[in-house]
Amino acid sequence: MATVGELSDPYANFMRTPRRGASCCATCMTFVEPAYQRCYLCSSNQRWLTAVLPISYAERSGQLHTNLAGYKRWPPAIAARTRLQLAAVLWRFLLGHESCLATAAEIDRFDLVTTVPSSDAARDEHHPLRTIVGQIAEPTRDRYERVLRRSTIAVEERGGDPRRFTAVRSLAGERVLLIDDTWTTGARAQTAAAALLAAGASTVAALVIGRFINPKYADNAARLAEVPRTFSWEMCGLHAP
Repeated sequence: MATVGELSDPYANFMRTPRRGASCCATCMTFVEPAYQRCYLCSSNQRWLTAVLPISYAERSGQLHTNLAGYKRWPPAIAARTRLQLAAVLWRFLLGHESCLATAAEIDRFDLVTTVPSSDAARDEHHPLRTIVGQIAEPTRDRYERVLRRSTIAVEERGGDPRRFTAVRSLAGERVLLIDDTWTTGARAQTAAAALLAAGASTVAALVIGRFINPKYADNAARLAEVPRTFSWEMCGLHAP
């Protein structure tokens, strides 16, 4: 059986640590013009998440972006292998940097771990991300609970309507780590956080595997080229120079 290191090591060849500071969104770490603190979507939408930490940028059609789409859709044998690899990436990163995200959220630890429901209602019933977080990844499996469901209220799928999801129980002050595979607009993660807070959670912070970047937009390709290709497991986006 392959180890966590053996499964995750190849991903360091194509992952890139997100950046903070000037010209990067203070919320989701995408690229912005120097005059702005946040990207358009994070500035326009209400923010319910206390902190957000992407493991890596996920360039459109790049290897990480491809794998994050494929683990849900590829033939069973290929998808299963990719799920193990992504679980290893999550496992290894959490061991080194869950405490960084907790510190950014101004807490000492997370009590509960849950996942953002799928935008596809049928897929959500058997979503592989829940298997990764709730069964495979050791740092999260004992704290994982499927707390969120899609609500029965009809909402705009791409919008930031806080009625999109509902919690199945009271959270009574629990500090929640919310995990998703990809952050594109952030609408689903933010509205999932809204539902958790409405159920009584005291803090919700998000960890996402890939922060989607479209290299054809504005000067994203040049900006992405400036990010070192050497991914270090010892560094996270909250502490990257």
